[in-house]
Amino acid sequence: MLSHDHDHRHHDGGQAPVRGDHHEHGDHHEHFGHEGHAGRDHSHHDHHDHVGQFRRLFWIMLALGIPVVATSPMFAMLLGYQVPGWAAWIAPALGTVMYVWGGKPFLTGAVSEIRQRQPGMMLLIALGITVAFLASWGATLGILHEQLEFWWELALLVVIMLLGHWVEMRSLAQTTSALDSLAALLPDEAERVDADGAITTIAPAELQPGDVVVVRPGGRVPADGTVVDGSASMDESMITGESATVRRSLGDPVVAGTVATDSGLRVEVTAVGEDTALAGIQQLVADAQASSSRAQRLADRAAAWLFWFALGAAIITAIVWVAVGQPDEAVVRTITVLVIACPHALGLAIPLVVSIATERAARSGVLVKDRLALEAMRTVDTVLFDKTGTLTQGAPAVTGVEPAAGYDAGHLLALAAAAEADSEHPLARAITGAAGERGLEVPAASGFSSSPAVGVRADVVMSGAGTGAATAAATATVMVGGPYLLEQEGAAELRITEQWSGEGATILHVLVDGQVAGALRLADAIRPESRDAVAGLAARGVEVVMITGDAEAVAASVSAELGIERYFAGVRPEDKSAKIRQLQAEGRKVAMVGDGVNDAPALAQADVGIAIGAGTDVAIASAGVILASDDPRAVLSVAALSRASYRKMKQNLWWAAGYNLLSVPLAAGVLAPIGFILPMSVGAILMSLSTVVVALNAQLLRRVDLRPEALAAPGR
Repeated sequence: MLSHDHDHRHHDGGQAPVRGDHHEHGDHHEHFGHEGHAGRDHSHHDHHDHVGQFRRLFWIMLALGIPVVATSPMFAMLLGYQVPGWAAWIAPALGTVMYVWGGKPFLTGAVSEIRQRQPGMMLLIALGITVAFLASWGATLGILHEQLEFWWELALLVVIMLLGHWVEMRSLAQTTSALDSLAALLPDEAERVDADGAITTIAPAELQPGDVVVVRPGGRVPADGTVVDGSASMDESMITGESATVRRSLGDPVVAGTVATDSGLRVEVTAVGEDTALAGIQQLVADAQASSSRAQRLADRAAAWLFWFALGAAIITAIVWVAVGQPDEAVVRTITVLVIACPHALGLAIPLVVSIATERAARSGVLVKDRLALEAMRTVDTVLFDKTGTLTQGAPAVTGVEPAAGYDAGHLLALAAAAEADSEHPLARAITGAAGERGLEVPAASGFSSSPAVGVRADVVMSGAGTGAATAAATATVMVGGPYLLEQEGAAELRITEQWSGEGATILHVLVDGQVAGALRLADAIRPESRDAVAGLAARGVEVVMITGDAEAVAASVSAELGIERYFAGVRPEDKSAKIRQLQAEGRKVAMVGDGVNDAPALAQADVGIAIGAGTDVAIASAGVILASDDPRAVLSVAALSRASYRKMKQNLWWAAGYNLLSVPLAAGVLAPIGFILPMSVGAILMSLSTVVVALNAQLLRRVDLRPEALAAPGR
């Protein structure tokens, strides 16, 4: 399986927080819909132990099951050999151990299904093994007809069901917990300024309102507060989803978990613990996870039907055989019906498909965390994409260069890159990156200085470059900055910048010795794969909607470029899940694709939450499906896998249940009037056959093509 520790590029420049174990969130824990095997409230750290327990239990029961089957008189009779007298007690003794020990998960599961009045798989299995256990003891002690000796059947049932269980739980073990990852967004330690001006390092949990803390450049804010000294460009994308940094200076509020990108701050703490914005998001995620009703799974519904079918058939069988005056035969037939009704193949049908589907998915970079999300994906008719970091790169890129007279675009970009070479700012990285991509020769620069909110300046070697009048000087002062820089230098902006700002882009002007040499347009670059993803979904009749915290102008230009008709702009983080509820109220089945912390409540609210894996741990933990790559086309893979695995599950259920629907009436003696009663041996062979068919059918899933590029191709 693809493990979950793919590259976690965090928005804070790579210092990934300490991660919790990969454990299942409590709510996703109802495999088969049975919460019985450990109660609902077990800590989610024991998920891997569960897989281990079932694995051990399966091997132990297999070892015990072989002698039970071999020394079971009925099985010996079917194969035509005699069990020696000394071995007569092996099957009852080991069979009892198997019932009590191997059957325990199913018996406790059955109790919880009865309590919830939701008969399902667990009750059906428990019914089969309990009836087989009691009848076998009856036959062994000579109280009941010897035909009712089912030790071999009991052993097979326990072993096959444990195998199905283990296979399924293993496929569900790749997960993380949302709330732990949210906590990980806080720094491990805070630097508090004491009364005497000394700085002490303490845990964020020890902070009190009124404390003043130091936030270093590139550091995270440990608690909600107000800036009392300094000013910095804050990366708040993990909370707001806005790709652009926000200027915060004296008196402005800052939020726990956000990053000071360019300079340090002193912050007076106003809220700690439960009262912070981050804790609010935690609460939203917890609520949404608790409220998303876990639609009953397919196998559960089938098991519930089979339970009532078996019970009804057994009662009718008993009544009819007693009515025709054969009470002994009534007992034999009724018990046979109840044992045969237990679905061996059903116990394997779904887990095998799930296991193969999850493995196939992982190979294509899709991690399925909640099986229901995969089941639900085939019914989705609306996919809501978060813009920043999902449809776009989530980082600024140079999307336009407008040189003034006397400069060409390449020269202008090279000068800007030279001035920005020593800056750590995201916009500076975008400019130097663009110069590198175009293979420009960046001149040497010295005397770099940066002034927050204004821009950068440096002395750049100009010799022989370009055509401008400035070439006479060996070096020139090059400044790159926003509107404040132009104001400070008394320069006018270029005409094109009006159009650019209408499109919501960031505009930087380049000044050489105080004269405007040109302007750069920076915007969040659209991922090349986004167009294919939108087109591919539209071709399958799925509507694509975009949601963003960015302004209307930005949203409109991105939507137009990608061919998305409907979008929500300027949506605050806490309102994202409300927009999903609005779409759901229109009767749509919604999948949400996002990557930020602020998407976590929305991912949990959607019918299917899909996290882009390069995003934050929190988004990943509140989603049911995680894409290991940043490629939005992978959503098509999820949809294709969902359809294919649902098809296989349905086929398998028909095979598995078909055996029961056929053999139960025969075992009940429907054809007795014409002299045919289904012998146990034939029932056993049919049972094994249906299990084999189901196992082989599930393997066909391996042939589904899940490559995003193949699925996004037109005509697919």
